[in-house]
Amino acid sequence: MARHLVMVARLLDVDPVSAWEHAQAARRRAGRLGVVREAAGLAAYRAGHYDEALRELRTVRRLTGDQSLLPVMADCERGLGRPERALELAASSEVAALDEEGQVEMRLVAAGARMDMGNPAAAVVLLQPLAQRAQARAVPWRARVWSVLADALEAAGRPAEARDWLERAADADDAGETGAAERLGRVVPEPGETIVDLLED
Repeated sequence: MARHLVMVARLLDVDPVSAWEHAQAARRRAGRLGVVREAAGLAAYRAGHYDEALRELRTVRRLTGDQSLLPVMADCERGLGRPERALELAASSEVAALDEEGQVEMRLVAAGARMDMGNPAAAVVLLQPLAQRAQARAVPWRARVWSVLADALEAAGRPAEARDWLERAADADDAGETGAAERLGRVVPEPGETIVDLLED
């Protein structure tokens, strides 16, 4: 079981389908352990098996009482085409028990649900306080928030503001996780490469 969990951790970001297969094998061996069910739920989520992921994560919540996976559960509801259920989870009292990062994740999911329902203006309202908070202090989630806000502003018909936030996201996104730089048409170096501007003094 432990070997399968190790493989889940190794493969989750690079091969989620294989990670899910290892998670299933671990679950067959120790299905009553919360850590095993959590690994299975996260692997199913990454592999796009949202219904299975939701079942696993609900089991984890029941076994352990841990609320930290609520944003993932809400995003599973979105993946299943049920944004209204995602919003119900986002409005639940348990969200108050999440740490700052968890609450930010839930707000991002809720904004995505609003976008799914064709209401980008409501998504903008949800995200603007986070975006402003991220301007006041360096936080690890600021590039993601700014990038999602840019998407919402674009969908809401506010392209100039959208580009402004997208530029901020690109500047803050050193790892290139949001794709903001590419969307702006900037050249992004591969790992280990360096770009030299020959026109610069």
